[in-house]
Amino acid sequence: MAEEVVSSPKPARMREEPRPYASDHFSPLLHASPLKPWTLPARGLAVFHGAAETGRLSHYFLPRLLRQGQRVLMLDGANCADPRLLERLARQRGVPFADFNRQIEIARAFTCFQLTELIARVPQFLADFPAQVLIVTAFPELYYDEDVRDWNARVAFERALASLRRWSFPSTPAGGAGTTPPLTVALFSSAATFVPSPARQRFFEKTCAVASEVWRFDVDADHRLRLVCTQSILRLKEVTSDQ
Repeated sequence: MAEEVVSSPKPARMREEPRPYASDHFSPLLHASPLKPWTLPARGLAVFHGAAETGRLSHYFLPRLLRQGQRVLMLDGANCADPRLLERLARQRGVPFADFNRQIEIARAFTCFQLTELIARVPQFLADFPAQVLIVTAFPELYYDEDVRDWNARVAFERALASLRRWSFPSTPAGGAGTTPPLTVALFSSAATFVPSPARQRFFEKTCAVASEVWRFDVDADHRLRLVCTQSILRLKEVTSDQ
């Protein structure tokens, strides 16, 4: 597991809104949907977004992936990876925590530049840890850091987004050295919680524009957390081709 310890960056201003949920105290609502909420797509890039602690909600997608025998590479820009929560999820499902550990590789990023570099190094990670799923947290809000100049943040963001697109489409050459293995890419974002500078306000919009699926975390009247699909490019293409 790759980890670095650096000083905390200055975050962008947060919106003055109440937090609608806390990830340790909710009851997921698994409503019927052809797009299967609380699962990751078999291919492409998916965005899951909501209020604060959205990155932490990525943990609840892991048990199903691990039971399917998939390996997960997590690039944790939100610094939310929690071994205690993973241990609890494993215990609730009767899965040895050691099995969880063997199927997850976590690399933490504390700055947008570190996250961009980790994303660019995905092929090197896969050479040592052949994962089928890539999870990235705090994308794109880590690029809202007010201590980073707008130009530098934009360059780092655009480079990272281009890499994510490349890894989610395995037919795209990776650095001219063959192709990456098929990857499911899932981004977990709390971007709506922040107020970025005007030069960065379209970062989240650009992220969603390259996604095959976009899901929003909502809380229903019974205080149960649910996922609402707001974009599904692959599904629209499949429906069109069937007609």
